[in-house]
Amino acid sequence: MAFEGFYQPKCVRWRSCCGLRWQVLIFLLHLNHIVRGQIRYSIPEEMKKGSVIGNVAQDLGLDLKRLRAGRARIVTGESVQYTELKTDKGILVVSERIDREQLCTDVTPCSFSFEIILENPMELHLVTVEILDVNDHAPVFPNKDIHFEISESATVGARFPLESAEDPDVGLNALQNYILTPNDYFILKKHANPDGSKYAEMFLQKPLDREEHPCLSLKLIAVDGGNPQRSGSVNIEITVLDANDNAPVFNQSVYRATVMENAPKGTYITTVNASDADGGSNGEIAYSCSKLKGTIADIFIINENTGIISVSGQIDYEKNKKYEVRVEAKDQGGLTDTSKVVIEVIDVNDNAPVINVMSFSSPVSEDAPPGTTIAIINVKDNDSERNGQITCSIDTKLPFKIKSSMANYYNVITDSIFDREAVPEYNITITATDSGSPPLSSARTLHLRISDVNDNAPLFDKGPYSAYVTENNSPGMSIFTVSARDSDWNQNARISYLLEDTQISGTPVSTYISINSETGVLHAVRSFDYEQIKQLKLVVKAQDGGSPPLSSNVTVKIMIQDQNDNAPQVLYPVQTSSSLVAEMVPRSADVGYLVTKVVAVDVDSGQNAWLSYKLQKATDRALFEVGLQNGEIRTIRQVTDKDAVKQRLTVVVEDNGQPSRSATVNVNVAVADSFPEVLSEFTDFTHDKEYNDNLTFYLVLALAVVSFLFITCLVVIISVKIYRWRQSRILYHSNLPVIPYYPPRYADTLGTGTLQHVYNYEVCRTTDSRKSDCQFARPCSQNVLIMDPSSTGTMQRMQNEKNILDEPDSPLEVSLWS
Repeated sequence: MAFEGFYQPKCVRWRSCCGLRWQVLIFLLHLNHIVRGQIRYSIPEEMKKGSVIGNVAQDLGLDLKRLRAGRARIVTGESVQYTELKTDKGILVVSERIDREQLCTDVTPCSFSFEIILENPMELHLVTVEILDVNDHAPVFPNKDIHFEISESATVGARFPLESAEDPDVGLNALQNYILTPNDYFILKKHANPDGSKYAEMFLQKPLDREEHPCLSLKLIAVDGGNPQRSGSVNIEITVLDANDNAPVFNQSVYRATVMENAPKGTYITTVNASDADGGSNGEIAYSCSKLKGTIADIFIINENTGIISVSGQIDYEKNKKYEVRVEAKDQGGLTDTSKVVIEVIDVNDNAPVINVMSFSSPVSEDAPPGTTIAIINVKDNDSERNGQITCSIDTKLPFKIKSSMANYYNVITDSIFDREAVPEYNITITATDSGSPPLSSARTLHLRISDVNDNAPLFDKGPYSAYVTENNSPGMSIFTVSARDSDWNQNARISYLLEDTQISGTPVSTYISINSETGVLHAVRSFDYEQIKQLKLVVKAQDGGSPPLSSNVTVKIMIQDQNDNAPQVLYPVQTSSSLVAEMVPRSADVGYLVTKVVAVDVDSGQNAWLSYKLQKATDRALFEVGLQNGEIRTIRQVTDKDAVKQRLTVVVEDNGQPSRSATVNVNVAVADSFPEVLSEFTDFTHDKEYNDNLTFYLVLALAVVSFLFITCLVVIISVKIYRWRQSRILYHSNLPVIPYYPPRYADTLGTGTLQHVYNYEVCRTTDSRKSDCQFARPCSQNVLIMDPSSTGTMQRMQNEKNILDEPDSPLEVSLWS
């Protein structure tokens, strides 16, 4: 259902053809940073489902995207939700049938309220919907007929109260008037109660005559003010009795009494009293309650004989704070009098506060600043005055406080900074207590979780670590495990281990040690040698997976432990194979004479380097001994002439490792008084040479070198021969003239023509002497070379050539051409 001009900024009233008035009232209230506004709509009851109440988005100045993004929703404490918010259109529609009489009975104005909550940021808007009455009920009398027994002697002006009709509608639609059918005896007078309800009384305007009219039938019509008008009627049957001259009279026109809420049945309230001047049966009075509306008849009861009014049902202050009961006193002659009893209900603190959570944010970030809103709650107490005054509280030990934002609304806000590692979650108990006596309270617990922020760096279990590893370890061996913990949670607590980029003796530490990034296990990259490096000092960093990541460092010292992997080395006496070294002992040497001292070292450390000396072999074991610790060789008896000059001792040097390693040294001792004696003995001394383990290697190497050189020479010779042969072939096939070359020294000889043949000289030379042999070969022909005396010059030149051939640089072959 749409209405033109319905969403205007000012209040707009629209009257339908039926006279109904709809109103839209919008009040923007700037109460605090959460409550933004209040809207009031007016709609008629009995609207169809889906009917539009108003455009909430337009009236609050909100965008449709804001409604969807803020997850706008209706929050109400009632069991029935009469409205629905269409976030896609921003309109409020009817979701359930609304019956004003069922919702509010006779309370005016009739309205219900709810809240619209938006998140991110949090907003709270109060919406009040007023329900306008529709004339959908006709006045109804409680009984179909009203019976009166009136004495014919009733005086003119006697009044007779009539039962009131009930109309659940209110305002103009409620009961407005009573109409009595025209007659000669009675007229109708209308009255109004303080609460606005109307009732009627009949007044006698003409004396009755039983003999003329023993019975009268009238009709009372009740009409409302609605459009169209509705009505209800009741028949009045009057029986005329004989004369009863005096009617009962109450001693008070109005009685006032109080009763406690929730008073048990039978509780005394008050007593009404009426008197009748008649005697006999006409003076007997009966009391009754008349004109009881709704459920009042079930709440109070009056004793018809005594006039005592007591409780007969449940009294609830929250439903009705005051009751007005009309009491009737009637004698046996049918004369009556009425009085009013006003009963005020005293409130009892019988309702505990009700806590409704309108909004609650969980989890909350660990770094949320103080003053952050955690929850919005609504607290209601149906009691009144002090009994309905509520105080909300939170445990003071918790880092929260509660603050009132508006009537019945409270904000739960943070009061300090959180530390998730100390307290990961909170149970916030909100206690609402009223001011009644005794006070009633209720509690609501909110479970708040704290989300983690990466604010803690990893911490190692202890300070600098120390680890030990034995040298000659296998690469990849696990050495040590470092461990760190992080108080944060999840990804922020996931630790990775890294090696800081440091150097050890100029070499990156990563060439020595590696670390498992997940477990923190340190592994050896290489095999360590204690003699080269005795300690590794490295820095391990533990880094978490937060953003940004946090880290901490720890120093790890890895000590290399020595292993007995080195045999002792003898420094003295020096063992050489080319020369013979001997220690001299004079024959006059006494017992304990220091012959020499074996000096040895072991590059290992600790007990692995503790050396002991033992005499393994000796030419005469009874003559010498070796000191176990110092390696000193001394005589153990007097040297005699019978002792051999040449003495050979073999000393074993052994370390204290497990297993032990050793080295041997041979010591030659000469027992003599003079050096010439020693020389004469040691001239033909046959050394017992110990073949070196590498002798075979050197022999093979020498054989390989000789073979290589032989093959190389053979290849070179063959290459030269082939080269010369190819050169000669080239000259043979060539057409170029051959121009012989004559050295200058032979120019004269050739010019004279003396030598007409070719001679070959074969020169043989040795490397040990300067002597050379020159052998003259035979001429190629059988001709005999005859030399005359005139050829002395030529012979002289040949002699010179011979001398030339004797020189070291002369060629091996000389050819002379004639």
